[in-house]
Amino acid sequence: MNEADNSADREELLVLNQQLLDAIAGGDWEVYNNLCDPGLTAFEPEACGHLVKGLDFHKFYFDLSGPGGPCNTTMSSPNVWMLGPDAGVVTYVRLVQRLDPSGNPITRHSQETRVWLRRNGQWKHVHFHRSMF
Repeated sequence: MNEADNSADREELLVLNQQLLDAIAGGDWEVYNNLCDPGLTAFEPEACGHLVKGLDFHKFYFDLSGPGGPCNTTMSSPNVWMLGPDAGVVTYVRLVQRLDPSGNPITRHSQETRVWLRRNGQWKHVHFHRSMF
């Protein structure tokens, strides 16, 4: 597989990954659920060093979120590694801009790696690792 063969897949994964991040920021469980495999696995700070399997752990946070004011999510320096015709890894620093309770803008950041698999012609998010700086 050469670079030209998978450039469309790389672009599609960046678009899908941004949709996933926007769904997280907006508390849109329907979009998040549709993009993720039911067997999603994750290492993230909220899991306290444990591997989380499935979507229930994540749904808890979606159920808590409500309108939180404006939010902007940016993938800084994204990179896509195609592991084959049906597997890709997206790495980046995630920048989240919001307003604090006083109305002042703040930016939070994390390092993220997200794994995507194509099954039956559709990309699904199957694993991620998120680290806070």
